[in-house]
Amino acid sequence: MIEWLSALPPTIQALMGTLFTWGVTALGAGLVFFFKSINKTVLNGMLGFAAGVMIAASFWSLLAPAIEMAEGLGQTAWITAAVGFLAGGAFLWLVDITLPHLHMGLEKDKAEGIKTSWQRSILLVLAITLHNIPEGLAVGVAFGAVAFDLPSASLTGAVALAIGIGLQNFPEGAAVSIPLRREGFSRTKAFLYGQASGIVEPIAGVIGAFAVVSMQPVLPYALAFAAGAMIYVVVEELIPEAQHNEGGTATNVATIGCMIGFTIMMILDVALG
Repeated sequence: MIEWLSALPPTIQALMGTLFTWGVTALGAGLVFFFKSINKTVLNGMLGFAAGVMIAASFWSLLAPAIEMAEGLGQTAWITAAVGFLAGGAFLWLVDITLPHLHMGLEKDKAEGIKTSWQRSILLVLAITLHNIPEGLAVGVAFGAVAFDLPSASLTGAVALAIGIGLQNFPEGAAVSIPLRREGFSRTKAFLYGQASGIVEPIAGVIGAFAVVSMQPVLPYALAFAAGAMIYVVVEELIPEAQHNEGGTATNVATIGCMIGFTIMMILDVALG
């Protein structure tokens, strides 16, 4: 499979990788056809798992290669990594305070971003869509980096990242569709909303791959940018939601989920990358 994939242009590789991650989001959203509600403890574990995957991917698949590539291009590696990382966080912060969205478990009057009259369901979907942007960008940049034949950028590593992002997209799809079903949506409509939250990943992936293929010097910055954006999402959204108004066992499950997610992503990246 890897040999066949290597013959394709980086943008097509990125498109296929992010279509996979979107497809896994749809699979997760499809759980709404079997369940009308989801246990809070289970949801905490899912969100914790997603956070763990993103933390591990941010370092092994993005920041570490960014530093190596910056050194190879004659850049001051720590400056490149720091600038890209902080720029990624700043970008997500600007989107976060601008794009109307609502985190799970909150009332509509707690929506963030520009005030709007949009329905609660739209705001919930936009909250998940918000952090799918850096995920798609990360996969796209990883595939784009392979075009430069650098030691720290491999096709298997990019595939490992896509698999890791896909794994954590499964609970995210369910985390959108099942709460919508509980709020009175039909199963079909809840599914469509849930899978729609991942549609930005192929778009961001192709943009990321095209950008780095067109401008090699920006590649280390792009990798660090994607890492910063992902860490912002983890700290601002995933971990707080996993532990919102919960304690004891539910919080422990979120922490254990995070540890498991981190370990699985680390294994994928080290073993395949």
